[in-house]
Amino acid sequence: MTGTTPPPAAAPSKQSFSALRNRGFRMQFATFILAMMADNIEHVISYWVLFQKFESPALAGFAVVSHWLPFLVFSVGIGALADRFDPRRIIQCGMGLFITASLGWGYLFITDTLQMWHAVVLLAIHGFAALLWVTPNQLLLYDIVGPSELMSAVRLNATARYVGVLVGPAAGGAIMLALGPAWGIFLNAVFYLPLVLWLVSAPYGPKFRKDAPPPRRAIGGFADIVHTMREIAQHPIIVSMTVLAGAASFLIGSGYMAQMPNFANDLGHGDPGVAYTLLLSADAAGGMAAGFALEGRNLLPAKARTAIILAVLWCFALITFALVPSYPVALAALFAAGFFELSFSAMAQTLVQLGAPIAMRGRAIGLFNMASMGLRALSGVSIGLVGSFIGVHWSLALAATVMLAITCTMLVRTKA
Repeated sequence: MTGTTPPPAAAPSKQSFSALRNRGFRMQFATFILAMMADNIEHVISYWVLFQKFESPALAGFAVVSHWLPFLVFSVGIGALADRFDPRRIIQCGMGLFITASLGWGYLFITDTLQMWHAVVLLAIHGFAALLWVTPNQLLLYDIVGPSELMSAVRLNATARYVGVLVGPAAGGAIMLALGPAWGIFLNAVFYLPLVLWLVSAPYGPKFRKDAPPPRRAIGGFADIVHTMREIAQHPIIVSMTVLAGAASFLIGSGYMAQMPNFANDLGHGDPGVAYTLLLSADAAGGMAAGFALEGRNLLPAKARTAIILAVLWCFALITFALVPSYPVALAALFAAGFFELSFSAMAQTLVQLGAPIAMRGRAIGLFNMASMGLRALSGVSIGLVGSFIGVHWSLALAATVMLAITCTMLVRTKA
């Protein structure tokens, strides 16, 4: 093996929930859920206090940008770090930043000394913490389960993310009511510790790999991104999946979720209550359902053409949600959108990991994350800014229609 090409593709496991049969993945999965839940609990508590204290739309906008912009600028660099150093230690550094942010919020809450510049700094720390977690974790998954169970592992981790989105806000609200914002967010810091402790001696990473180590490359800046793009250009499936994820992130991303109060109000359920909560949760519930259904039945092996078809169906679901005047139909469309989004995004990520050359797997995954996550920082333009001129219903429908045109073009050009 040269260290520059991926290993021969292993036949994917035909067992349901196959990755969970791996003890190492079970530990990773459990600690990942706790950390993802803690991430969302911190959002709930900190955003509530920020709204109460400052009532600043600009600060709320910065919270979104600070979460995604680091992925746009630094994902390839973090991938390069994960290629060169132990991903476990990089993840631990990310968890350390998460804990620092939670403790910082708690101190400022309990002393009642929070100022806007404090909030800006802590929001930025939180964004960089996520950056140090996501790409190295994806790289570590390959070491834990290998190529045959990678589709299962990626899909289950994506499902865990949706579990965090659903459970985190509920847990955050309950903790805040029981303990108050300050002590609640201090408690939240504890939820990151199991992942930190497990990674201390988890037997995965570079020194446990049997392959010859790839040549060590210098870690560059923008030139490294360009160089990675040039190398990836020789791998059509990686290119197509990165373009697919990037287009979805830039055109739609999570921009429509920020506009959910507008959609809910137009559907006649703008007031706080069960109907509004269900609308907020439908997308995440659909993603969870996809993870459990596809894993339970062991459906949809990873293929580029299948991923694109699922993205096409996602576009149709979003167009339906944007334009339908009926609340039940809109709810069903949001559920379907979540189902198809997890399905195609997990498959795209799997194909990138399986196809990436060994010598630059971290960089390839970093480039994919730059597209799939970093471009979300700009998704507010296509839906929010355009929506201020033509309405959020039509702006979401327009963005989904453009995405549909892109996916259909890709479908015509993709044979496998």
